[in-house]
Amino acid sequence: MGNGKTPVSAVVAIDGPSGSGKSTVARKVAERFGLGYLDTGAMYRAATWWVMQKNITLTDRDAVSAAVRKMPLTVQTDPRRQNVICGDTDITDVIRTSGLSKVVSQVATNPDVRKELIRRQREIIARECEPGGFSGGKGIVAEGRDITTVVAPDADVRILLTASREARLARRAREVRGSDSAQALAATRDEVLRRDRDDSAVSEFMTAQEGVTEIDSSNLTLEQTVDAVAALVGGPRGE
Repeated sequence: MGNGKTPVSAVVAIDGPSGSGKSTVARKVAERFGLGYLDTGAMYRAATWWVMQKNITLTDRDAVSAAVRKMPLTVQTDPRRQNVICGDTDITDVIRTSGLSKVVSQVATNPDVRKELIRRQREIIARECEPGGFSGGKGIVAEGRDITTVVAPDADVRILLTASREARLARRAREVRGSDSAQALAATRDEVLRRDRDDSAVSEFMTAQEGVTEIDSSNLTLEQTVDAVAALVGGPRGE
């Protein structure tokens, strides 16, 4: 990784809590190196949307997992616009609504759902390392819960992107509500902290495991954070 070039079929795994900036950073790093991009959280959101469309109670774990196993999901890996398509419906934008964000943890913490989506995530990562993928086989930047420890523990680069609670709340408030005013922060607080609390029951994403490099972005700009990740991948700034 230190020769200024990404290796053949590089896999970069970025983990971290809500609001740490991993989605934006992962996309920009993927663009910089010409890699594919996978937001695994979008797959859990898609699963939640799919189950809700089927009018299945989210707490009915068996029914939920059975529906997810049949979910006709396509996740594109273009970092400029990762389209998420379920059947014939493009759900890229609808899965980002606040209402869905409030309930996604009920699906994301279902062990059988996690097992199924991890299987699909590994397939997408493997496919992106083949010539037919978006990157032409150069590889992928995958981000989300469990990426560095469960989904891709053998990734070429494994990063835990963290930030203080205050920084994460402000970022998510600006992303979702366009402001980090006191009102916006209050409206965002439950969404971020509850998601972390719920997901921590099935995932470890606050402490870097062995072989995982931690980057604290609390006091870094977006570009500085991207540069820090890019340096680990192997390219000089702006390459």
